[in-house]
Amino acid sequence: MTMFTKFRTVFAAAALVVATYAAAAEMSGTHPDTYVVQRGDTLWDISGKFLKKPWLWPEIWQANPQVKNPHLIYPGDVLSLAYLDRVGLREGPRLEAPIGAIALKDIEPFLKNLRVVDGFQDLPRVVGLEDDRLHSASGQLVYVLGLDNAQVGQRYAFVRPTMRYTQTRFVSDGHYGTYKEDLDSRGMRTGSQTIDWERNWNSAALDTGAQLGLLGYELTQVSVGTVTHGKVPNADTVTLKLEGDGYEVHAGDRVVPVEAQPYDLQFFPHVPKVLQPDGKLQIAAVADALTSGGPRDVVAISGGSDDGIDNGTVFSIWRQGSGIIDRQHDPEDSRPTENRRGKGQVQLPDEYAAHVMVFRTFDKVSYGLVMEGTKPARVGYVLKHPDATY
Repeated sequence: MTMFTKFRTVFAAAALVVATYAAAAEMSGTHPDTYVVQRGDTLWDISGKFLKKPWLWPEIWQANPQVKNPHLIYPGDVLSLAYLDRVGLREGPRLEAPIGAIALKDIEPFLKNLRVVDGFQDLPRVVGLEDDRLHSASGQLVYVLGLDNAQVGQRYAFVRPTMRYTQTRFVSDGHYGTYKEDLDSRGMRTGSQTIDWERNWNSAALDTGAQLGLLGYELTQVSVGTVTHGKVPNADTVTLKLEGDGYEVHAGDRVVPVEAQPYDLQFFPHVPKVLQPDGKLQIAAVADALTSGGPRDVVAISGGSDDGIDNGTVFSIWRQGSGIIDRQHDPEDSRPTENRRGKGQVQLPDEYAAHVMVFRTFDKVSYGLVMEGTKPARVGYVLKHPDATY
C-alpha cells in the first residue's frame, strides 16, 4: 500500500466520522424511531420529521453505506435512525414511483408553461389565422412565418412574452436593484414606464442613463400545434393545426419547438454550490400576486445557472433591514426611512422571512417554491445561504 493510499484511507475514515457527527447534530429532537413512507409524502416533509434542516438530507443520506441510491425513497420504505444516528432504510415493495422533494402538482403549470430567454424578436411568429380570424383555438389552422425547414408532424409551442427581468447595481451605494416589467403580447412595456413606489424607482431613471443588465424575457406557453403543411408555391408560411387544452392564439405569438422533457421530475434539496455577492439574488416576482407570497407560492429569482444555481438549491429569504432616522438625534427631521447611512441614521438588521427551493433554472433567472416561513416573501427581498442567521 502506497503512502498516498494510506493517507486517502485515513482521510476517508476521518471524513465519515465528521459526517456522522454532523448528521447527529442536525437530527430533530422530536423525530420518530421509524417511519413508513406513504403515497403523497414529499422528501421535504419527511426531512422535517428527522432533521432540523431538510436541505441537509443529501449529506445524511449519503453517509448511509447500506443505501443503494443516495436520494430516492419509495412508498413502503421504512426509515429509521437505528444506524449511528443516520437515517437508515429498509426497502419496501418498490411498486410505485419514488417520492420527490415537493409535490409536482404545486409547480406543474410553471414547469410546463414558462420559460426565460435572452430574446424573442427573431423567433418564428404567427402572421395569420384560418379564415382571417382575430383569434384561433383548438382544431383551427394558424400560419407561421420563419419555419421554413419545419417537417409535417413536428410539434411546436406557441408562446407570448409576459415579463422582462432586469438588474442593475447602483454605483452610489453598491446595492443591487432587480426589476420586473409587464409586457403586452408584442413584448412592449404595458405603460410608458414601470414604477416601483416602494423602492422609489421607475424605469425612466434607467432608460436615461444607468446601465441596465438584462436577466431575460419570460415567455408563457398558450397552446401547442402540429405542422400539417410546409411551404407551398405562392405562399410564405407554414401551416400548423392547434391542439386542445390551450388558450387562443393570435397574430404576433412566437413559436418554439416542443421540448420532449423540459423539466426534472425529481428535486433533491441542497445548499448553494456557489456563493453570490450580498444582495445580488433577490425575489424578482411572485406568481399570481402583486408583491407578496407565502408557502407553496412560486417566485422568480434574479439568478440562474450562470450563478451556480441548479434545481434543488435552497435559499433563505430575508427582508433587508431599514435605515431609520434617529428622532433623538434630530426630532424635527421629517424624512421617512432611508436606504443609505447618514447623519442621524440607524441601520436595522435584516429579518428572516422564509425558505425557498429552486425547481426550474435558466441562465439568469430561476423559479422557486416558497417553503416554510415566518412572514410573507416580497418582491425585492434578498436570498442568502439557507443556514444564514443574519
